[in-house]
Amino acid sequence: MLKVVKFGGSSLCDAEHFKMAAAIVRADESRRYVVPSAPGKRFGGDIKVTDMLYEFHRLVRERAPIEETDAYFDRICERYYTIIDELGLDFDISHEMLYIKNAITGRAGRDYAASRGEYLSGLILAKYLGYDFIDAENVIYFTDTGAFDADRTQEIMSAELAQHERAVIPGFYGIMPNETVKTFSRGGSDVTGSIVARAAEADLYENWTDVSGFKMADPRIVDDPLTIKTITYRELRELSYMGATVLHEEAIFPVRYAGIPINIRNTLRPQDPGTMIVAAAQDYDSEHVITGVAGKRGFTVITLEQDMMNSEPSFGRRVLEIFEEYGITFEQGRNELDINGDLLSNIVTVNKEIPESALIDMKIALITLKYTQSNSVCYVKDGQAIGIGAGQQSRIHCTRLAGSKADNWFLRQSPQVLGLQFVDSLGRANRDNAIDVYMGDEYMDVLADGTWEGIFKVKPPVFTREEKRAWLDQMQDVTLGSDAFFPFSDNIERAHKSGVKYIAQPGGSVRDSDVIACCDKYDMVMAFTGIRLFHH
Repeated sequence: MLKVVKFGGSSLCDAEHFKMAAAIVRADESRRYVVPSAPGKRFGGDIKVTDMLYEFHRLVRERAPIEETDAYFDRICERYYTIIDELGLDFDISHEMLYIKNAITGRAGRDYAASRGEYLSGLILAKYLGYDFIDAENVIYFTDTGAFDADRTQEIMSAELAQHERAVIPGFYGIMPNETVKTFSRGGSDVTGSIVARAAEADLYENWTDVSGFKMADPRIVDDPLTIKTITYRELRELSYMGATVLHEEAIFPVRYAGIPINIRNTLRPQDPGTMIVAAAQDYDSEHVITGVAGKRGFTVITLEQDMMNSEPSFGRRVLEIFEEYGITFEQGRNELDINGDLLSNIVTVNKEIPESALIDMKIALITLKYTQSNSVCYVKDGQAIGIGAGQQSRIHCTRLAGSKADNWFLRQSPQVLGLQFVDSLGRANRDNAIDVYMGDEYMDVLADGTWEGIFKVKPPVFTREEKRAWLDQMQDVTLGSDAFFPFSDNIERAHKSGVKYIAQPGGSVRDSDVIACCDKYDMVMAFTGIRLFHH
């Protein structure tokens, strides 16, 4: 039997919790690889170490007084020094703290800053357990685009783990090809634990947190709900989608395909069996027909399954007839919701500062989207819609289409375009078309000899890709609104290229955490409206 164990921030918030985690590991010889998170909150009103590191990075980048930044970093140091002292360790990490401080005050990015919480936890826990320490940046890899490189990670981590009988591998981060640190989204230590479990070919992945598994209902609504003993990966995904948030949703995929079960356990109650997450319910005995109940206000999902459903042309019609029989309407229309500040109050990013001008732009974007097709996106700048992406296609295609329109709007204001000298006889429509072609990749259609003479008084130079990029880099504080949620972070990456700082979207994707993390990477502000503007 081989187990990989992961401890969340609540399980490592202070020295006493470190001792509990170590006792759990030592109680079972099969717990050979440990994945720690950064220390979480010790009490109400306390601050997670990760959030402290984010804040220190912000203070440095905003050029706060050095005495303020120094004092704040001292608070981070004190968290770790206190843990080491109360564990009774002869372990000096002052050189590590100095290196981290210098790196963040230098050129290190937010991902590096955030990752140091797990890194330091890993060093301390490895020392306390007497385990080897494996830096995650040596075994977890991302591609140039920031996507997790599963194949390379699996190959290198498997080889590395084979050289260590017991080891601690910090969660949450890895390395990019350019040797900069990259983090997973919030809760990413869950993902790291799953990756380690797969690479180690573990028999079980234990995820230790502050609850004794999944509950069958929300304890804030239902008094003392029972714990779910066994749940399938699919059931977990459905409950997570509807608001159950014990486990990072992305953490299931590496172990799911490897057939490794996950056991959710409580660090404060190690005697509780917790919840077992398995591939299929028949793998484990279950006495309950209903696994659990979760929901979102004002939101209902109806899932119908039937063998060979697609071979029954009338299936959909019969379903709608049932709706009709019970007075359930099925309509498609536009939402008449009032677009106001309340709709933009749920800010989900670290940066929560929205100036009045950006709030106005957000409202303009959302109002515009009410009168467009479903799935549309809208870029707004200084009270003007500068790019709209038509709906009924993939969200990233909408974002790219609208982004290219926004880019063209800004490029038209560049000195190179404003300086174009058109022949007097050229009409307005032809001038507009010539500008678009000149700024695009097919610029030779208006610059070729024998052609430009009928358009320009003086032949303009080529507007190079580098020159256009340099001008576009000056476009800032753009707002992006979306009718539907962004399912992947690639939408944010594209929006960033067009100077987007503020985003308004419904939220509700199973990958919301990835999208939020990408916004945090670029210090964007994003509000979840919680509603589709174009209703189905």
